[in-house]
Amino acid sequence: MNKYLCLLLLLCFVVTSQKLIAQKPLHLSSPDGYIVFNFGLRDNAPFYDVSYKGTALIAGSGLGLSFQDGVSFEKSIKRGKPVFRDSVEDYSLVVGKTSHVHDSFREVLIPLQQTVAPFRTMNLVVRAFNDGLAFRYELPKQKDWTSFSLTSEGTAFRLAADPLVHTLFLANFTTSHEGQYSSLPFSQIREDTLMDMPTLMEFPGRIYLAITEAALLDYAGMSLEKHQGVLRGVLSPLPFQPSVKVQATLPHHSPWRVLMISDRIGALIESNLLTDLNAPPAFKDLSWIKPGKTSFPWWNGDVVPDTINAPGNNFVTNKYYIDFCARNHIEYHSVVEYGLHEWYVNDGANFMPGPHADPTRAVPGLDMKEICDYGKSVGVAIRVWVHWAALYPKLDSAFAQFEKWGLSGMMVDFMDRDDQVMVNIQTEILQKAAAHHLHIQFHGAYKPTGLSRTYPNEYTREGTLNYENNKWSRTITPDHDIQFPFTRMLAGSTDYHLGGFRAVPDSAFVIQYTRPLMFGTRCHMLAMYVVLENYLGMVCDYPSAYEGQPGFEFLQQVPTVWDQTRVIDAQVNQFITIARRKNSDWYVGSITNHLARTVHIPLSFLGPGSYTAEIYTDAQDVDRFPNHLSKQTRTVTSSENLDLPLAAGGGQVIRIIKQ
Repeated sequence: MNKYLCLLLLLCFVVTSQKLIAQKPLHLSSPDGYIVFNFGLRDNAPFYDVSYKGTALIAGSGLGLSFQDGVSFEKSIKRGKPVFRDSVEDYSLVVGKTSHVHDSFREVLIPLQQTVAPFRTMNLVVRAFNDGLAFRYELPKQKDWTSFSLTSEGTAFRLAADPLVHTLFLANFTTSHEGQYSSLPFSQIREDTLMDMPTLMEFPGRIYLAITEAALLDYAGMSLEKHQGVLRGVLSPLPFQPSVKVQATLPHHSPWRVLMISDRIGALIESNLLTDLNAPPAFKDLSWIKPGKTSFPWWNGDVVPDTINAPGNNFVTNKYYIDFCARNHIEYHSVVEYGLHEWYVNDGANFMPGPHADPTRAVPGLDMKEICDYGKSVGVAIRVWVHWAALYPKLDSAFAQFEKWGLSGMMVDFMDRDDQVMVNIQTEILQKAAAHHLHIQFHGAYKPTGLSRTYPNEYTREGTLNYENNKWSRTITPDHDIQFPFTRMLAGSTDYHLGGFRAVPDSAFVIQYTRPLMFGTRCHMLAMYVVLENYLGMVCDYPSAYEGQPGFEFLQQVPTVWDQTRVIDAQVNQFITIARRKNSDWYVGSITNHLARTVHIPLSFLGPGSYTAEIYTDAQDVDRFPNHLSKQTRTVTSSENLDLPLAAGGGQVIRIIKQ
């Protein structure tokens, strides 16, 4: 009898122990062990925690999806057997901050099932890298469930402290994602106010956490919102059915919810996490992908010399800019407009498409094939600007016509949304443009999500309040510029309308639509080409503003894509120094806010041997003449350090060439 009683007690102990084990949180750590993700169920509701080097960042945060039919994955959930794997993302990038990526990660797939009818299943997939982690929801194919209408996503980010938050507040979901960033403690953020992504948070002990998303495809874009004291993800609603965010068929999955994490802010800027989380190129032939710099005459007001006969939307005006590009190693010329009228037929006003807008037809007097043929004869590719609502109804015929003319790509503007419909429109534009060997630059658009790996014809996106505003406001100052490396640029390439070569002291700045003026110094502008990531750098000013000017030779030389990126030193919203390598040459750029400072630059990133350094710094009189600079050329090695002065609102750049 005692024998049977002992066996019964042992069996009860085993069953109870297994149940307790099943209830223990599940752990996933990054390859270096610093980042730890914990998953568990609390009252049958899924939650997660995140820590970095033992410091809690996210604590007890909810997960899940809710659907229009009343079914939810936010409660009454049980967990299946997790599947772990270790792997490496090893790939090359045609456009990027580095040309080859080799990032190790650890992954867990966590099966989740409803414990009540209709007993649906969902997988939570989590990947941990050394510079962050990401998770997404996967809805596998299953019996009696073929399609869904998603009403909300229960992803929360319950912060374990009161970090300093750097974010862009949004008035609503219809936005160009352009505005002034704010920096304030999380506790001071108003409830139910939309925040754009990426949003950067500084935790005590200088631990940095940035939240964004990757691989946004056939889904709604996500913003952040503080609700009842908790940071949560909010999806953009469908324009024709605001209560629904995503409509799709199974199988389907969400974008990756990305947490970039480090105690070195430069690691977030150097990170390739977003491209790691995207698929390889969707097309095999990449030989036609040729990033570079482009003119953009709209910014300067279409300035041409008095000697040009009848300037306008015609060949002679475009030839003037094409010849400038050919002389100065600028790969592209952009055909945009003249006299506030687009290059294509349009009966709308203020660049908005009218009922008969047609980008397959140029305005009378403008022969697009003639322009493309001439550009090709002198080695300059031609691209155009177009409003998305004029382009999209004629997408197939327009792209066929563009290819027939010989265009290389275009800026697609005024997207101003990130709902599922607009996300799918942008994906379709990228897919069909690639079939016609056309590159795309999105303006008035949401942040990148790493899709330049899958569609490397996506050269850049705007989503920044940038120098175009100098044509009508005084808002774009060096204090504004320094915010973007730590916020919007964490997501990837950003167009900023670079190249204004007419800086003036703050007291002399006046608003003018033609020949707009600049705050900051000439060296600050040069450094922006290195500091910002942009695979299609603009050279926005007019030819005579550049040629013969100090520093213009640097714009002729600086690449737009890189083999390696290193952040030498940085302090959020104060200053930054970045070194980027192309082949064997390095380019180093620093910018500062309104404070003058000296930057310390160890050259230990250089390889062995001697290098020639061309160093551009602010001249001593830039407070009165901000376009003045000093240039020196010297030999340097990897054992040396440089201490270079930055004026208030200033910068410095170095071109380092292997001897």
